[in-house]
Amino acid sequence: MSKPVLYSYFRSSCAWRVRIALNIKGIEYEYKAVNLIKDGGMQRKEEYIAVNPMQMVPAFVVDGATLTQSIPIMEYLEEKYPSPAILPKDSLQRAKVNTCVTGSLLLVQNK
Repeated sequence: MSKPVLYSYFRSSCAWRVRIALNIKGIEYEYKAVNLIKDGGMQRKEEYIAVNPMQMVPAFVVDGATLTQSIPIMEYLEEKYPSPAILPKDSLQRAKVNTCVTGSLLLVQNK
């Protein structure tokens, strides 16, 4: 089985969440940079549109499937690789963590 591939941009808070999760879980992956600014944005190029028609980062390719949006990717990682856990098992607590992650990580990243 080949390593999963993460399409990411270094300044994207959404992609940053996924990189954090992958590294906490110790999952090896291939990093492919998608510069959202240079030359009008690599996300608008046909090569990337074939990966993610929504033209956004992150995109996570695993086992021939492409996952997009950071929270679903993190949910997948949590179910596929349960240890170490990054999200609570309790659904209410998990929702609270996801609210925190989606709402405040940008503040930390931009400091």
